[in-house]
Amino acid sequence: MKDIKSTIENFVPVKSLPLLTQYLLRWKVNIVITRKRHTKHGDFRALTNGEHQITVNQMTNPYRFLITTLHEIAHLVTFKDFGRTIKPHGKEWKINYKNIMMPFLTPDIFPEELLKKLQLHFINPKASSDTDSKLVVALNKYDSENEKSYIFELEKGTVFETHNGMKFILGKKRVKLYECKKLGTQRLYLFSPHAQVNKIQ
Repeated sequence: MKDIKSTIENFVPVKSLPLLTQYLLRWKVNIVITRKRHTKHGDFRALTNGEHQITVNQMTNPYRFLITTLHEIAHLVTFKDFGRTIKPHGKEWKINYKNIMMPFLTPDIFPEELLKKLQLHFINPKASSDTDSKLVVALNKYDSENEKSYIFELEKGTVFETHNGMKFILGKKRVKLYECKKLGTQRLYLFSPHAQVNKIQ
């Protein structure tokens, strides 16, 4: 297993490194950093040889990387405690995730604005931090600079492009999501208000 500290030290907040390294060593985690996947930030796998592997997307945002890694460690711990007999993001996982995250929720590790959003989020953590719109916006401030816009910032009728090159026109808002028609096919898709897209016109 590659030295864990050297694997993660360029991706996480400096003050989080000692405790995070302890966590990964305690639970004998093989951590793999991979190219960006648009469908998920990370995942946990119990390997057939008895080892445990966490895969995390390579990212420039150290806070997102840390949160993702701890999210997946919580899956590992929950798996060791309960096996596959429970829901992936059920109450057992939530308890473990909160307990694992709490020592990291300090101003030494997270900026004050982001820390406040995280403290609220962890009252009842969701399966994905991407479903917490306030946390998403706060986290995105620490991504590398880009010119993308949030769906909720765009006016109705705006044409935009997604990461895979598909083009849409923004329609009306439903209760929480936005109706958008794909150009060319007129097929209707639903977008989260905090999805980031490239505005075209």
